[in-house]
Amino acid sequence: MQYAVEHGPVFAWLRVLLAPGDVLQAEAGSMVTRTPGVQMDTRLNAGRRAGFFRFIVAFFVALARKLFGGETMFVNEFSAPGGGEVVVAPSLSGHIIGKQLGGGRRLFVQRGSYLASTGDVDTRVRFTGLRTLLGGEGLVLLECSGDGEVFVNSYGGITEVPVDGTFVVDTGHVVAFDGTLDFQVGSVGGLKSLLFSGEGLVCKFRGRGTLYVQSRNLGALVDWISPLLSG
Repeated sequence: MQYAVEHGPVFAWLRVLLAPGDVLQAEAGSMVTRTPGVQMDTRLNAGRRAGFFRFIVAFFVALARKLFGGETMFVNEFSAPGGGEVVVAPSLSGHIIGKQLGGGRRLFVQRGSYLASTGDVDTRVRFTGLRTLLGGEGLVLLECSGDGEVFVNSYGGITEVPVDGTFVVDTGHVVAFDGTLDFQVGSVGGLKSLLFSGEGLVCKFRGRGTLYVQSRNLGALVDWISPLLSG
């Protein structure tokens, strides 16, 4: 499978060339174009499950991913028996990167940043604690593992930060990070800083791996727009 990220780093979309046997799984509503030879199948976003009971389980798994993981309840699978091309794009203006999984590598992806994947990639919702939700900057992650490629999108540009030791970043700027990194969510300083600095919560990373940071914060955009809408 070949792919290209075009129009980045601000208005990126993902162009994928499908060979016979290739399958691209993408978030519902992300398709921009596809050639006539490309077939699309829609299923619940909970892995492949057969039977009525497993369908019920899959439904609630998909619902949890929608409510807590920022994903859609359904995903689309694109294939092309004779070869073809499909273009997908995220909802937000930003960049797209692809990361290869395999050999036990895990990638944690921030809520709403998962766009698509290939191969046998499994995603599971992982919570980081009640404190992040009460703080208004809930860091809800998708743990991606298996064999295949994962495509993630950002709000704004993406910077790859090689971490070897410790590193601190605002939770709203986290896109993804390697599973080799440990992390802890906390305040940027004392109580005064938490209440009046405007910085909210931060994610403190430790270990060795790569962290992917976005240049813009969606939560800050929402806070800026909300008074204009109410006024």
